[in-house]
Order: sequence, then C-alpha cells, then structure tokens
Amino acid sequence: MNQPASQLATPTRTFTQLLSSTRRGARLARLLAVAQLRSWDAGEDLTERAETVVAELAANAVLHGRSPGRSFRLTLVLDPLAGRLRVEVTDARGDLLPHIPPTDADALHTCGRGLSLVAAVADHWDCVPYPPSGKTVRALLSTP
Repeated sequence: MNQPASQLATPTRTFTQLLSSTRRGARLARLLAVAQLRSWDAGEDLTERAETVVAELAANAVLHGRSPGRSFRLTLVLDPLAGRLRVEVTDARGDLLPHIPPTDADALHTCGRGLSLVAAVADHWDCVPYPPSGKTVRALLSTP
C-alpha cells in the first residue's frame, strides 16, 4: 500500500537545549548544533553557516545576555520542505538589545563584529522579546 506524498515528506525537526551562561556553554552550543545538523543530514554548507551563527549568538548571550543563575537556550528548527533553518538563542537580558554598529565606526572597536558576521551569513536575523524579561535573537538560513 502506497502512502500519500504528504506522509512521505520530511517533517520539521526541532532541537532545544538549555546551556549555562558561560564560555563553556557557548562552545557546547556550537558543538551540539553541528552534531544535531549532521544527524539530520542538513548538508555541509548549511551546517558550516549555522555553526558560525550559533557561535556568535551564543557568545553574545554569554557576554551580553548573562544574568546570574540564568541559562540561555539554543533552538534549531529545520524545515526541509521550506528549505530553511531557524537558529534561535534566548537569554535573560531583554533590556540589552543587539545592534550592528554603523559602518563608519572605529575600525579598532571590537564590539558588534559578531552580528555583522551573522548578518552576512544568514538570510535574515532579528530580535524579539521573550517574556517576562528576556529576548530571543533569531537567524534564518536557507538550504542550498
């Protein structure tokens, strides 16, 4: 008996993990994301781009979004039918919103470079409130 095409389609896949707001937690977020995407056979190009995005967003969550005793959350949502991966990093500091510095900023200034990289690698990124007091930074990457 044949199944309808809608049942044969690859479903949306989701991975979520809470991580400590430490440098070790940020590194683990990157490693877990790569391992999960490889287990989903997401493709090397998408996995490499996602690794960069996760590394930058997790580092920002630890550096700028840290609140004592609070973790950050990594979420990956792969939708093969739509051809996209959504990366989300949620932290506890909704009062500190991310932004990319102006292009005429001091070349030696070290802050804001990570989000410029995310903007270059991702198709789109944004930041939304995460009640009651946090934020979620999201990045969309299209699959090749």
